[in-house]
Amino acid sequence: MFFITVSRQTGSLGSEITQQLAQRLGLEVISHDLVLNQWLPEVANSHELGMLAESPRFHLNPSGEGSSFADYIKKRLWEIVEKQSVIILGLGAQVIFSGHPGALHIRIIASDSVRLDRVLETHRLEKQDAERFLELSDRKHRRFINTIYGKDWSDPGLYDLTLNTDKIGVDEAVALLANLAEVKKAAAARPVISETLQENKPVSFKHPSEEEFAKILDMYSITWEYEPRTFPIEWDAEGSITKAFSPDFYLPHFDTYIELTTMEQKYVSEKKKKVRLLKELYPGTNINIVFKDDFYSLLKRFGREGADKK
Repeated sequence: MFFITVSRQTGSLGSEITQQLAQRLGLEVISHDLVLNQWLPEVANSHELGMLAESPRFHLNPSGEGSSFADYIKKRLWEIVEKQSVIILGLGAQVIFSGHPGALHIRIIASDSVRLDRVLETHRLEKQDAERFLELSDRKHRRFINTIYGKDWSDPGLYDLTLNTDKIGVDEAVALLANLAEVKKAAAARPVISETLQENKPVSFKHPSEEEFAKILDMYSITWEYEPRTFPIEWDAEGSITKAFSPDFYLPHFDTYIELTTMEQKYVSEKKKKVRLLKELYPGTNINIVFKDDFYSLLKRFGREGADKK
């Protein structure tokens, strides 16, 4: 399913662009206010709702459902995007869905001076108060992402496109993003690679353990892709790739890569190094190193999680 995530600086026209883009594409906007007013009252009392409105750290507290409020929101967002196309405004969605093939991650920014002028005009504040307002707003956004997900809100690697609105108006931005969305939507609608591999083409595995693992995945009815993506992880001084990493399997339903390994320590150490570099260079990418002896225990867990999502 195709969907858009939008992160925006205060004073960047991000909210205005998001609303008009949603109208143009006919999509619902999932925002913090919607989550706070419609979703969270199902698992939070009035005191907790007040704390959730103000404190990012409070999202890590257990909800009425048992899991943390952050995990509850994450679960609901996954349920939404599996059923329909939407625009998610904020909520750390750029991290939650990092690497999702159907997601288009947008960040909308503007220079400090332009943002200040816009806030002065829209909020009727004194310059000193407007500067303080922007500072607190940026800090709140940054703290939310860092506290809950341990990521840097401004990291360009979290976004497919960063749009500076210093010299671009709302209409121009909406037209640009709408065209990009249509291209992304068409790409997301193409057949899933795993279905082609599993149903139409034989897979040539490099090791017998990989074929065994694939058979177990099929037994648990877990959709998989074999080495669908290669991640560059080291470059030389001229920018040429000197080392890359192709995890053995990707499980689309769980947005998780799996790298199989033997019990030989020299191989384990090398793979752990590759996994560490991958996580550093591609924030939000989920990957597990799995020993052969752990096949069944891991897949039983995935099987339970898959059943819970249905």
